Amino acid sequence: MWDNPRQLNAAANLLAGLTALLLAYAGLQLLLRSPLFPVTEIVVRGPLKNAERGDIEAALKGLGGNFFAVDLAAVRVRLEQVPWVRRVDVRRVWPDRIEAGVEEHVAFARWGDEALVNTFGEKFLGKSNESLPIFTGPQGSEGELTRRYRRFVELLAPLGEAPERVILTPRHAWQLRLASGLNLELGRDAAEPVEQRLARFVAAYPDSLARLGRRFEHVDLRYPNGFALRVAGLKG
Repeated sequence: MWDNPRQLNAAANLLAGLTALLLAYAGLQLLLRSPLFPVTEIVVRGPLKNAERGDIEAALKGLGGNFFAVDLAAVRVRLEQVPWVRRVDVRRVWPDRIEAGVEEHVAFARWGDEALVNTFGEKFLGKSNESLPIFTGPQGSEGELTRRYRRFVELLAPLGEAPERVILTPRHAWQLRLASGLNLELGRDAAEPVEQRLARFVAAYPDSLARLGRRFEHVDLRYPNGFALRVAGLKG
């Protein structure tokens, strides 16, 4: 080897490369631990209506490292654990600032008595609002209930009605309770989607139920050519 110039050059290049890597690693470690680049400010941006300032400050407490060493992923994870925070984008701003853009959940409905559902159909924990509709369904069906609710609202608009409660049973049958107190039994999706049954009911309502001048408490729409009624106070 010692009398082979090519092998000597290769060995020298390898040692030089290893030396450069070690120096770069040592320099990086010094940079990450240097007190010369402290983070002096963490800025949280976004229209915050429900997330508590104290919760955000607590989430950011104790973050270590200088400008180069702060773990941005850890900052994001901490902030996304704050109630009402949906998503966070974090970046470094030279020379001494960390900025976090925060997106809050926008409450769309109540998920039973335990949580809320946002406009993306995602469940989250937050303070309840009695004016919101109530969704009830199997775990993981929040997105489907959100999508169907929007469609039900469109279909019921000609009647001036809106769902107060939307229920998806474990057997995947749909039930609605309207703001007027009327309960609609839509059944399961089959050859005829439940939206089609509801649209047929809305179209027939002005010339049928509206003319009877009575209060109805339950309408069963699970029939191909009509619907069944339950009238409050009427027995037999």
